[in-house]
Amino acid sequence: MLIPTLIAISMIGQTSRAQDRMAWWREARFGMFIHWGLYSILAGEWNGSKGHAEWIRETAHIPVAEYERLLNRFNPVKFDADAWVKMAKDAGMKYIVITSKHHDGFNLWDSPYTEWDVMSTPFHRDILKELSEACKRQGIVFCTYHSIMDWHHPDYLPKRSWEGESWRQSTVDHLDLSNYNPDYSKFVEYLRNEVRTIIQRYHPGVMWFDGEWENTWTHAFGKPLYELCLKTDPNIIVNNRVDVFREGMEGMTSNDKAAGDFGTPEQTIPATGMPGVDWETCMTMNNNWGYNAEDHNFKSTKEIVRMLIDIASKGGNYLLNIGPRPDGTFPDESVQRLKEIGQWMKINGESIYGTSASPFKSLAWGRCTQKRTGGQTTLYLHVFEPPKDGRLIVPGLANKPVSARALSSRRDTKVWREGPDLVVQMADGTGGDICTTYALRIEGAPIVFDAPEIITESSRFVNPVHVKLKANPQIEIRYTTDGSDPDVHSKRFDGDLVIRETCTLKARSFHNGKPVSGVSQIAFEKVKPRPAKDVVPQKPGLELRLFEGDWNKLPEFYFETNFRTKEIANFTLADDPKKEYCGRFYLGMISIEDSDMYRFVLRSDDGSRLWVDGELVVDNDGLHASLEKTGAIALAKGWHQIAVEWFNKTGGADLSLKMGALGSEPKPIPDGMLRH
Repeated sequence: MLIPTLIAISMIGQTSRAQDRMAWWREARFGMFIHWGLYSILAGEWNGSKGHAEWIRETAHIPVAEYERLLNRFNPVKFDADAWVKMAKDAGMKYIVITSKHHDGFNLWDSPYTEWDVMSTPFHRDILKELSEACKRQGIVFCTYHSIMDWHHPDYLPKRSWEGESWRQSTVDHLDLSNYNPDYSKFVEYLRNEVRTIIQRYHPGVMWFDGEWENTWTHAFGKPLYELCLKTDPNIIVNNRVDVFREGMEGMTSNDKAAGDFGTPEQTIPATGMPGVDWETCMTMNNNWGYNAEDHNFKSTKEIVRMLIDIASKGGNYLLNIGPRPDGTFPDESVQRLKEIGQWMKINGESIYGTSASPFKSLAWGRCTQKRTGGQTTLYLHVFEPPKDGRLIVPGLANKPVSARALSSRRDTKVWREGPDLVVQMADGTGGDICTTYALRIEGAPIVFDAPEIITESSRFVNPVHVKLKANPQIEIRYTTDGSDPDVHSKRFDGDLVIRETCTLKARSFHNGKPVSGVSQIAFEKVKPRPAKDVVPQKPGLELRLFEGDWNKLPEFYFETNFRTKEIANFTLADDPKKEYCGRFYLGMISIEDSDMYRFVLRSDDGSRLWVDGELVVDNDGLHASLEKTGAIALAKGWHQIAVEWFNKTGGADLSLKMGALGSEPKPIPDGMLRH
C-alpha cells in the first residue's frame, strides 16, 4: 500500500498535568455536539431559498437589522435540559458541547458584555446554566463551543463586503455607530471577557473554539487565549481552533508553535491512526449543523455506529451533532438514532470507552480497539463483514490467547493458533446488522507481525523508481515481482529495491524462516510521458485573468467573460492587496528539462486547481483554511501547457505551487521556466 503522510498536531505542555486533564476525555470517546441559536427559527429558509442553516445570515446576506428581529421570536418553550442530557446519556455519550455563541454572535447565556443574548428574548432563561446543571445531575461533562468569528459585534473585522454600511444599523446594544470605526483590539478584549466568564460561571470541561480562519485572528491572539483558559481553570481542555494552524477540514495541526490540546477533523475521519496524538472528529447526523426543516438526509444508525468504531479504532473521539428545532426539541430522526445507538452501546460500550487505537494496520473484516488490564490486553474485534466460514482470522498476532467471548451473548467461544495467526470461532446467533463484537484476551501487550509497508512516491513512473520495504525489527522481508506470493525462497530485501518495468510487487514478513504476516502488494506501471507541445512561447511569465465574485467553490473560469487581464511572473498573490471575494486564472506554459514523472504541490486558501496539458493534476477546491494537496503527471522534455485556478471568499489568502521529479524535493517553480 502507499503510505500516507501523517499530519500530527503539536501538543502544548504535555506534562503530567496535561495528561491528567485529558484522562476523562480519552476515556469518554463519544460526545454530543449541539448547534442551536436564532438561526433555528428560520429553519434554513430565507426568501424562498431553503438551503441554509446556522450560516444563514452570511449565506442569505441578511442585513443585521433584519436578523436582530429574530430576538423577539426566540421562545423555545419545549426546551428541557434534563431531557436533552438524558437522551445523550442513554445514547452512551459522555459529554455535551453546546454553542454558547455561534458566528452570528448571539449568546445562549446571560452575558454581562452584550444584550445580544438569550436574556433579551421572550424566553429569558439562561440555557447554558440550565444545561450545565442538568449535566452535573446526570454525570455528563458539560462543554461549550464559542465562536471567535462574530458577525454582530461592531469591532469585529473583517466586515462582510455584501453588508456595505448596513452593520451600522445595529440597535441591540444601543450604540451610536453612525461615525464608528471598528477597533479589532476591543473585540479581542470582549472575546476574552466572555470566555473568562463562561469558564468561571459554567465550568466547562472543554472550551471548543471555531471561526479562527479569518486573517484578523492570528497566533498572537490564539496562544494568549489558550493560556487565559488554562489560567482560569487549570483542568480545562481547549481544542486547536483556538489558534490558526489547523490544516483545513483535516483538522490537525503541524506547527510546533500551535496552541491547543486536540485536533478537530470536521466531517471526515483520518485514514490512519496517529499515535500519541489526541483528536476528535465532529460530524453532522444529516447535511447541516443547525436546524433545516427540509434536511431529512440522516445517516443510518449503522453508519453512525460504524463511524464511532472506526474513530475509536484509530484512537480518536466522536462528536456527533444535533440541530434542535426552534421550540427546543430534537428532530424526530435524531431522537430515533440516539435511541438505537444507545441500544448498541449498552451491549458493546466496553469496546469503546477507555480504549486505544488498534495494533493492526488494517483488518479485512472490520476494526479493532484495545484495552490493557494488568499483564493482559483485551482486543475488541468489531466484525463488519463476517467471514462465511465463521472463522475470524486475527492476522500476525504473536501473543498467547487467553479467552474469547461474544459481547452480545456474553458466551465464551473457541480461539486457537494457525501459523502466524489466531483464529476466533464466531458464535451462532451473535450476528447483527451493525456489527458483532468479540473480546479477545491475550497475554501481554499486542505483538503484531505486520505485512511490510511498501513505501514509494508513486506507483506510476517513467524512469526507474526506488522503493523501500519496512517491517517490524528482527523481521526478514522477502518479495516477488512476478505476481506470486513470497515464500522462504523469494528474494530477500536488502535495503535497495529498484522497479524498472511494469509489475506487481508483493512483500511478506518472515521470522525464523517462517511467514508471520499477510502479503502486501502494489501494482507499478511504467508510463509514457505526455509529449511536449510543438510551440515555443515567446513572452516571459504567465497571463493572469482577474475575477470578482462570491464563491464557495471554483466557477468555470474558462467560460467567464467579465475579467481583467495582466501579465505576471509566477503563481503568486503578492501583486494584489485585495484578496477577498475574488478569483484568479493563471495561463501559460512550463519548460520541462527531462522526461520524468513530476510531483506538483498546490497550497491554497480557499480553493484551487492545477491543470497540465488539459489534465487535472491537483484538485484543492472548496472553502478551507490554507491546505496543501499533491498530484503527479508524466511529462516529456519540452514545453507543456499549465493553468492554475484560484479563488478566495474571506479571511486568509494563500497560493503557492511547487514541483519536482520523483526522488527530489518539490521546490517553487523558477520564473524562467514559465512563458506564455
